[in-house]
Amino acid sequence: MSKSTTPGAAALLVDCLIEQGCDRIFTVPGESFLPVLDALHGRDAIDVVTCRQEGGVAYMACADGAMTGRPGVAFVTRGPGATNASIGVHAAHQDSQPLILFVGDVARDARDREGFQEVDFAAFFAPICKWSARIDDPARIPEYIARAYSTAISGRPGPAVLALPEDMLHEDVSGTPRPFVVRPAQAPCPDAMQAMMAMIGDAASPIAIIGGAGWNAKAREYFQLFAERIGIPVATAFRRQDAISPSSPVYAGNLGYGPNPKLVERVKQADLVLAVGARLGEATTDGYSFPALDHPEAQLIHVHPDPEELGRVYRADLALCCAMDDFAESAALWEDHSIISFDAGAQAHAEWEEWATASPRDFALDMGRCVTFMRDTFPADTIICNGAGNFSGWWHRFWQYEGFPTQLAPTNGSMGYGVPAAVAASLRFPERTVVAVAGDGDFLMNAQELATAAQHGCNMLVIIVDNGSYGTIRMHQEREFPERVSATHLANPDFAALGAAYGAWSRAVDTTEAFKDALTEAKGHSGLRLIHAKIDVEQLAASGATVSGLRAST
Repeated sequence: MSKSTTPGAAALLVDCLIEQGCDRIFTVPGESFLPVLDALHGRDAIDVVTCRQEGGVAYMACADGAMTGRPGVAFVTRGPGATNASIGVHAAHQDSQPLILFVGDVARDARDREGFQEVDFAAFFAPICKWSARIDDPARIPEYIARAYSTAISGRPGPAVLALPEDMLHEDVSGTPRPFVVRPAQAPCPDAMQAMMAMIGDAASPIAIIGGAGWNAKAREYFQLFAERIGIPVATAFRRQDAISPSSPVYAGNLGYGPNPKLVERVKQADLVLAVGARLGEATTDGYSFPALDHPEAQLIHVHPDPEELGRVYRADLALCCAMDDFAESAALWEDHSIISFDAGAQAHAEWEEWATASPRDFALDMGRCVTFMRDTFPADTIICNGAGNFSGWWHRFWQYEGFPTQLAPTNGSMGYGVPAAVAASLRFPERTVVAVAGDGDFLMNAQELATAAQHGCNMLVIIVDNGSYGTIRMHQEREFPERVSATHLANPDFAALGAAYGAWSRAVDTTEAFKDALTEAKGHSGLRLIHAKIDVEQLAASGATVSGLRAST
């Protein structure tokens, strides 16, 4: 091995990352940060994952942060590298997940001349991240790295972006990394907790909506204990279905797109909504319609780790700014729950169980039955990764997210998220079953990351639900403009052959029984696997609808 000549600035940056517990970096290498790549050479403390497109890089880092609670770390080059990666920054921002994106930048003496691939990254990323900055002075690297970590994990978690001028990275500097940064303690106010318990005790039909910023395994355990003790129905926010065990006797199902109509009605009729961790965003509330923004007939208790989120959109009758796990523990261990008791939790759970049971439908490949078979075949702690598309509705409705974390799905509705997220999940939890589910349009947004999966030995299954269409848009199109299909038809490749080209075990199926056989066979293999499931474009996930049914209803 040749002797290292890494400049001090790049070596210091890597030392700072190691001090903060960074053990994995996702990247597409660029000439703008060559000293960092050299500083990573031979550093066994950090696993470097080489990806094929910067969007995949940022999605992987976002998913990694979602699983660990520490920032996922990504390195990309300037210009097109950074703009490609911006989608992952936006996903991390709307998902409230910690991420740090490092962008190689033009040299300091070339700035503001529209140099090669120059972008003002601090300004470009500012609207979609918590903090964006440029490190001009190499002596301040420890300060900036520590601040990025603190920003990403504090309050409402989210992304930070740091630009690295390439000439700065070549400078020689000495320095010491700042100590490991931890999330500030945020205990709930005892008086506010007392007021909350009194409000819940006075309610006739309360409901909880949970999952979001800062949610973790401890918050899951203690909030479930609290909810079960008092019998309050618990709904999960959009794509936060692993926030509580689905086997909990008070679990009421998930909100978002295509929810159980009985759950929607339960939220509308609630006289008190306890929102914990959730921003109560557009998807969770169906366009801010339930609960209503002013909610004159109901009270709202909003619990969130970021004071800027409380009162931002919704008026809260009681607002608590605290960490989710500390709040949940305080609620579960409250001195007297006996004065509060509801039967509604059990009733709502029964309604969810009925909703989550698939009824046979007259399709050659019935996705409801396929997901049910998959649920009964794979381990309960299987991690399901998906992007955006109508296909995801079958897993949202019929899959049971029993472990934590088991759902990696972007709340900003990003297509192409599933495969990169599965790569990150299989590397983070190699002992667990990891499945990426994707529509045909969704899959081809980041299919190239199958090469990353193969190169890094990922043990993961990809299921492609192929209806030859941008199904979600086709669904909206048929509702708004019946029988006037425009721009939503897709001519697809042979996905099974494509998977095989990447070295995957693969099968193509077009019936329910063939899907079951392929899934059973896939379970017996390891490494990269792919099932190409061809379905009728008429088959929609949303509430069991069909395209023709949408036409008839318009």
